[in-house]
Order: sequence, then structure tokens, then C-alpha cells
Amino acid sequence: MRFNIDNTDNNARACTIKTAHSTIKTPVFMPVGTVGSVKSLDAIDMHNLDAKIILGNTYHLYLRPGSKIVKHFGGLHGFTKFKNSFLTDSGGFQAFSLSSISKADQNGIEFKSHIDGSKHYFSPKSVLDTQYDLNSDIMMILDDLVALPASKERIKLSIERTTTWAKEAIMYHKLQQSRGIGLNQNIFAIIQGGIDFEFRKKSALELCALEDYDGYAIGGLSVGEANQDMYDTVEFTTQFMPENKPRYLMGVGTPQDLVENVQRGVDMFDCVMPTRNARNGTLFTSFGKINIKKAEFAQDESPIDSECSCHTCKNYSRGYLSHLFRAKELTYFRLASLHNLHYYLNLMKQMREAILKNKFSEFKEEFYSKRE
Repeated sequence: MRFNIDNTDNNARACTIKTAHSTIKTPVFMPVGTVGSVKSLDAIDMHNLDAKIILGNTYHLYLRPGSKIVKHFGGLHGFTKFKNSFLTDSGGFQAFSLSSISKADQNGIEFKSHIDGSKHYFSPKSVLDTQYDLNSDIMMILDDLVALPASKERIKLSIERTTTWAKEAIMYHKLQQSRGIGLNQNIFAIIQGGIDFEFRKKSALELCALEDYDGYAIGGLSVGEANQDMYDTVEFTTQFMPENKPRYLMGVGTPQDLVENVQRGVDMFDCVMPTRNARNGTLFTSFGKINIKKAEFAQDESPIDSECSCHTCKNYSRGYLSHLFRAKELTYFRLASLHNLHYYLNLMKQMREAILKNKFSEFKEEFYSKRE
């Protein structure tokens, strides 16, 4: 991986990340393709949207179809035909979200498959082995994530486990690379600590001292805390993260979350929100979000967003989208997902342009003024 800072505007950063498969201009939003597919869209759609990196999930791909099958097809790039970069999550979040059928210990996470109930175990080494098969460009390490609010004792245990697993993971990765495995794959550590500044500092300092990591993520947010607590925690944490490596905020979030956290120095984001909300009838626009289910849109001839140049907005009306949603027509999911992802990806491009021109504060003011 090659990383370059192109410009900064206060804490906001415009950077370039080069992997074996694509050149990624930041700030960047990564569409979520959990099981090797962004729901209702294919690789051609993602290329047409100019997505340079998408996210796949180790837990789901490990269970189905299995990493060896993906490897047989040449990794995620060959399997999905998406030629740009992939980032794969380690499965730690799934263990958290499926906590009723999983249990963490000092060595890893035991869980039952949500598909057939079979028992499995993830360790820092095993999740990397799975990701070597997937051949993702960026691999996330196994971390111990906790829901908020949480006791100090549980957060302390979380960061202790996460640091221990991070040390094990980076040593294993370097060993595997010496054997010719994962040479074009990069590895990111995940900072934990809830919204406790003391624990966030401790986790960040311990992990960022492991200098062989290619980048660092902030995990464990957007899991029940107030928005302002998230923003304050990110602003506090980034000061302990190296300037010369990518900063990734995991699982976040709304358009407002993206703007606020870019301002606080974050480079990379992912979230299921644009596609999930699209499927549920919520569409994002330059002037806020709309619910296409509402009767007021039945005869509306205008596009979803008058400022949008996506395929959907250039060709179809709100009235048509409203009809498709009400009729439960599968075409709706594709057209709505194309629009919401275009909105998110274009928002990131607008922020990058503003940062390069040292006009991020003006961009942010206009972003909010349109929503009033």
C-alpha cells in the first residue's frame, strides 16, 4: 500500500491510497458487499458508480460459500468480477451482533452459525487465513467489541484482548508474508475503548506502537451511544493515530456522520445504511432524506434529487419509484440502491474537492443549510 496526504484543511484530510487493485481518493465511503455482493447490484453497477473499494465480510464468506471456494475462483476479485479493491472485516462485529450465539475468551471467539447452528471458532490467526483465501486488499484483524453502555471492567477486558490479538495477528502476518503469502494484502488494527477517553488513549497508543500495521481503524462506535459522544470520541482518538497512515471509522453512518467525522480527520467509512435504507423506502437527497412510501410522491414527476446525476435520477420519477416500492417490484431495490450509493459516493467527492480547495468549512455550512 502507498499512502499520500494530498492536502489538509484543519483536521480534514484529502489523501490517496494505492493498493494492488485500485487508486482510492479519500475521504472515501466503502459500499458494503457483505457476502460478496452489494445487495441488488453487481460489479458492473459498482464500476459505473466509480466505487474504488467495497467491503466484504469474513464471517459471512467463511460460512457461505466458504473461503476455499472463493480462493478457487481467484479470490474476491475473480469470484465477484469487481476489479477494484476489497476490504474485509474480521468478523468481530458479527460476533458482537450475534452475541446470543457467540462467546469470546482470551484466545478468540466461539460462535454458532446463524445458518445451521454449527459451532465454529475464530482466532487472530484463523481470520487472517480466511482473508488470505479471499485475497482482499485490506484485512481487518479480530477485535473484541462491546455494546454501549458498558462497565469499565468490560471495556478494559475488551482493549486488553484487542491488543493481545493485534500483537498475535501482526506477527503471524509478517511470518506468512515471509513465506510468500499475502504479499499484496494490507492489515489494519482496530482501536477500542467505548466512549471512555482514558481507555481510547490506552488502546490507541498500544496499537499504534505496532508500527508494522498499514492503517488503523476506530471500532466500537455507532453501537448505542449518542451522536455527539461518537464525534467527541473520534476527535479525541485521532490525535493518537499516525498522520502517515489511513484512518478508518467502522460502521458509520448517516451523511451527517460522514461530514462531522471527515472534519475530525477520518479518511475511510463503511455502513449498510444507504442500501438498507433504500430497500426500506428511505432515499437520501441534497436537501435531506425522503420516504418514498408517502402518498405525496404518487404523482410527483421530479427526480429523487434535483441535484443528482445518477442513473435513477436521470431516467425515473419519484412517482415511478413510489409505485415500484408499493408494488414490491424487485426493480425498485436496484434503482433505489443505485441512487443512495451515488449520493454517498458523490458526497465524499464533494468533501474531497472542498478540502483540496481549503473550503471545507464553507462546504459544511452549505451542507447543513440545504437541510434546514
